[in-house]
Amino acid sequence: MRIHMLELGNAEVLAGAINGRRVQAKLLELTDKEPLVPEPVFLDFAGVNVATASFLRETVLDYRDAIRRRRSNFYPVVANANQVVEDELKVLVSSDADVLMLCLLDEKDEPHQPRLLGKLDPKQRLTFDLVQKRQETDAAELMREHREIKAVKQTAWNNRLSALANMGLVVELSEGRAKRYRSLLAGATYGN
Repeated sequence: MRIHMLELGNAEVLAGAINGRRVQAKLLELTDKEPLVPEPVFLDFAGVNVATASFLRETVLDYRDAIRRRRSNFYPVVANANQVVEDELKVLVSSDADVLMLCLLDEKDEPHQPRLLGKLDPKQRLTFDLVQKRQETDAAELMREHREIKAVKQTAWNNRLSALANMGLVVELSEGRAKRYRSLLAGATYGN
């Protein structure tokens, strides 16, 4: 799903917490019907010249948190943000030790150059990189394949995978009581 933030915010300059909450309400309304399978929801900032930190906190971060708390099949991704918008997002994620998925999105809704903005802790970074490499995995597979890290038990791998899913960086797939995890966007790199 692609949501044009320029149209939703009705301006090239998106500013203010109150306006951000108004736009977040629209986002939640647009995504209230759950897809049957996990899918990215691209928050497309094409045409937006400026988005303030207060607006972005209320829309992008709070929307992502609300969606992930409800264990939605939607996974928010910021798309086509210009450097000004990305700089404001960088301030937000660095001050909160948070991470977002960004990409470029073409006219056919195909993502390009997916990357993380923010900083993962080293254990989460390792786990993210392993999911990206494998494309799909679970905690038991990671434990078996990485026995050289002896202190890491299956529960620890599961906690790391679950944390990445809660941040919306990997997709959680339930198979009965078991859970598998796959890349949200293939080829995503760890940025700054």
